Amino acid sequence: MPSEVPTRLFDYYLRRGEVVVYVLLAVLLSITALVTIVGAGQILLQSIAQGSVANDVLRVLDQLLLVLMLVEILHTVRITLRSHIVLSAEPFLIVGLIASIRRVLVISLEMSALTKAGNWTSDGQSIFRSSMLELGLLVALVLVLVFCITLLRRYAPALDDESTL
Repeated sequence: MPSEVPTRLFDYYLRRGEVVVYVLLAVLLSITALVTIVGAGQILLQSIAQGSVANDVLRVLDQLLLVLMLVEILHTVRITLRSHIVLSAEPFLIVGLIASIRRVLVISLEMSALTKAGNWTSDGQSIFRSSMLELGLLVALVLVLVFCITLLRRYAPALDDESTL
């Protein structure tokens, strides 16, 4: 039929455009992950040289968790490119879990610096209360995400391990 030809061409070019976008995304994610790893390594080496490893460990861990998030997203993009399947929710739940844990670490670091100062102003107390509220919500979010991931893994249909996300 004559009307199918433009539809097929449009579909063909749309798929090619999608692949190009995924490839560019994968390249940018890879570069970002490598730069972040190098930055974390520099922070660690500088803290070792200065003897302040205890102070900078959380910063390095924060950077490495960011790399884990990037790699998880990159894995999702790779599988999507290779198999052209519909994305599942699990990789995004894992990224959300890692992001929540990162935020918990950052808040812990900030609160550690706030409580070491020793001068409790009214601003410091309100920041502390807000941070504790945020920590409580983050802990609840982590529990919900873990529960959702567990449910997805338990009740997911049995497919080939490489083709599932």
